[in-house]
Amino acid sequence: MPLLSTADHPNALFSGEWIPAHGGNTEVVSPSTGTLLGHIGTADAHDVNRAATRAARTQRDWAAASFEERATVLRRAGDLIHTHADEIGHWLRHEGGAAAGMAAFQVHVAAQECFEAAALAHQPHGEILRTAKPRLSFSRQVPAGVVGVIAPFNVPLILGIRSVAPALALGNAVVLKPDQRTAVCGGAVLAEIFRKAGVPEGVFHVLPGGAEAGQALVADPHVRVLSFTGSTAAGRKVGEAAARHLKRAHLELGGNSPLVILDDADVEAATSTGAWGSFLHQGQICMTTGRHLVHEKIADAYVERLAARADELTVGSTEEEGTALGPVIDAGQRDKIHGLVTSSIEAGARLRAGGTYQDLFYRPTVLDGVDAHTPAYAEEVFGPVAPVVRFSSVEELVELANSTEYGLSLGIITTNPMRGMEIADRIPSGIVHINDQTVEDEAVAPFGGVGHSGTGARFGGTRANLDAFTETQWITMRADPAPHPF
Repeated sequence: MPLLSTADHPNALFSGEWIPAHGGNTEVVSPSTGTLLGHIGTADAHDVNRAATRAARTQRDWAAASFEERATVLRRAGDLIHTHADEIGHWLRHEGGAAAGMAAFQVHVAAQECFEAAALAHQPHGEILRTAKPRLSFSRQVPAGVVGVIAPFNVPLILGIRSVAPALALGNAVVLKPDQRTAVCGGAVLAEIFRKAGVPEGVFHVLPGGAEAGQALVADPHVRVLSFTGSTAAGRKVGEAAARHLKRAHLELGGNSPLVILDDADVEAATSTGAWGSFLHQGQICMTTGRHLVHEKIADAYVERLAARADELTVGSTEEEGTALGPVIDAGQRDKIHGLVTSSIEAGARLRAGGTYQDLFYRPTVLDGVDAHTPAYAEEVFGPVAPVVRFSSVEELVELANSTEYGLSLGIITTNPMRGMEIADRIPSGIVHINDQTVEDEAVAPFGGVGHSGTGARFGGTRANLDAFTETQWITMRADPAPHPF
């Protein structure tokens, strides 16, 4: 039996069941073909308040369920993702613009997020504390309450479920606001997965919507923790608004991640790594390799081979087999990418590959002759663009790598990993990969950036998830009431 069809819920939102949306509906459109795939409800502030109110009411019973019950539901959700992998992959390809391999990767990680969350429910949730008084003193992690999750369009399944699954496992209710452009593969899919897995009605809500819904979610008094993934500009607004309401906001934001190619690197292997880091999923990943820092000794060979790899890649509809790069999400994003490429060329960069598009299909692009002021180097492109800048010394490299306010991911290619680690110690970054590119994700690993890339590792891994989605409570216990002088 199919997991879902948008035709079944053309004007609805999910609140444990499909209910009418106060905010109307949104078209579900394929970025590859422009085909109308269906409709889904759009949330407004009224819908958010209704969902958050119900979530707060039902969360208490969900938190009171045993850890074994919650773990069972999360394991079942992971199994259901595997069972419906083809259908979920279909929506990721047709609605999300993901190539087949990227769609399969999202499905795999989403299932793992559920399995890891199930294990999280079994973790010790407190510690015995020393005390100078005759009492038992301990701390415990208790559910935060209602968690609001705001997820983006680019990797919608993973970037939603990585907060939804651990928050549910730890006894919270969740209100998820997926991007309207990926409301099915990033929202409706999860609604049906968790409904079939046995999450009680009212504990999990899916409300696709725009800025109004997002603002309402941040402001709603029932929502105590916010998990946001998106641009730095939008994340700053979320963080500021959350602070006014004295709420925690975990922010995973943009990046302009460097890939460092040292002079001892093998050019063939390094260009394969670099092409994957910059061109995977059309460069629409926060960890995308946005800057290639290449030692001048091998830079000419590196640029030539990287450009050849770019020219060899197939760009086309992700609804067809064999496509390496699909469409960018919409015309606005395409025009931003092309504007940065053309302004970089006008500023002196040399176009070595790509730089053209048809409809929403942008060719993988390589720019040489780049410096720290080149627009495509200085800004996050969020497209399939590889700017290459040359360095001659480690000091120059470190200065170039640090010439950004971002600090999400760093890759270093070298035959001497210890040398790579010494350089990494001088470049602030939430994630470091020695002898790999900048785009990596595993459910078991902490994830997050520093600087303008976010508020640190608040996603993934046991410690980060416990910190993100629980509150620490101090408890003391005595056999009899304590004596006091008055």
